[in-house]
Amino acid sequence: MNDIIYVWAQFFGCLVLVGYAGVKLTIYGDAIADKTGLGGNWIGFLLIGIVTSVPELASGISAVTLADAPDLAAGAIFGACIFNLAIIVILDLLYRRDSIYHSASQGHILSAAFGIVLLGFSGLEITLALNGETLALNRIGILSPVILVLYLLAIYTVFSYESRQIKAYTEQEPDAYPGLSLGAVIMRYAAAAVVVIVTGICLPMIAKQIAQLMHWNESFVGTLLVGFITTVPEMAVAVTAVRIQALDMAIGGIFGSNLMNNAILAVEDIIYPQGSIFSKISPVHTVSVVTALIMTGFAIIGLFFRTEQRILKMVGWISWVLLLLLLINSYCMYINGQTA
Repeated sequence: MNDIIYVWAQFFGCLVLVGYAGVKLTIYGDAIADKTGLGGNWIGFLLIGIVTSVPELASGISAVTLADAPDLAAGAIFGACIFNLAIIVILDLLYRRDSIYHSASQGHILSAAFGIVLLGFSGLEITLALNGETLALNRIGILSPVILVLYLLAIYTVFSYESRQIKAYTEQEPDAYPGLSLGAVIMRYAAAAVVVIVTGICLPMIAKQIAQLMHWNESFVGTLLVGFITTVPEMAVAVTAVRIQALDMAIGGIFGSNLMNNAILAVEDIIYPQGSIFSKISPVHTVSVVTALIMTGFAIIGLFFRTEQRILKMVGWISWVLLLLLLINSYCMYINGQTA
């Protein structure tokens, strides 16, 4: 019993640290946008999206090397993608000025569409592996380098699009930190990122102990527990961004993080020493991949249709659908987790 209490205390300790660091990332990310003149969309997509994905990167690399837990790594990635998209529901609930689908820039559709493409390639690799048709080159899934190239193409394309929009970004917010130089802000931003990295490295070990002590399998622990806690930075960023009226930075961070997550899975496949990671993970992850694809599709519908109506005066119908899909996926993972 003492072991269970101790390991859960470690888990919630990581939760607090990652959440605190996520708030700081948002504040200093917004300050960087102020001081450099870059738009919130680009800061959210690149800086926030990449850094808030560092827990997935750190925990994933640790899982496939130190812990030899590929199921945990894959579950954390796909779970994080789903929880990221569910953050949109929280944003819609907290942002009372208007529906977020009406207020957010339609430019996010571009990064969301790239997210569907990268998720599709990940799902294709899993499907091929399930059919015994793993396409590997020197133990590396042949589609993993393709995913990495597509991720770089996504960054270039979104940057090209945003650079054309930046000319319209003339209503610069007042400098929130006039007493700090750009260098000082970047240093503080980096310090918050370090906290996220260190916490992320510890996560797979803690999660594996939880799986053993609670008699849960790694697919369940990875998708729900690790997937949730590695999404806490995005959640903290989103809530803080709403408070400082930086909605586009929050939305950009969500879709940017999901793109980064798929690139991370490709990196994990490359460094996994036991062959293609897609041939070692549970088939149940296909449920998470499909769920994330559907959720991203609905998010695109909301941003394109720009719906304003709220159901029960709470959130729009798109958000209710996203919440339902999160619950369905969580139930599937829970049922699967009881079979360990």
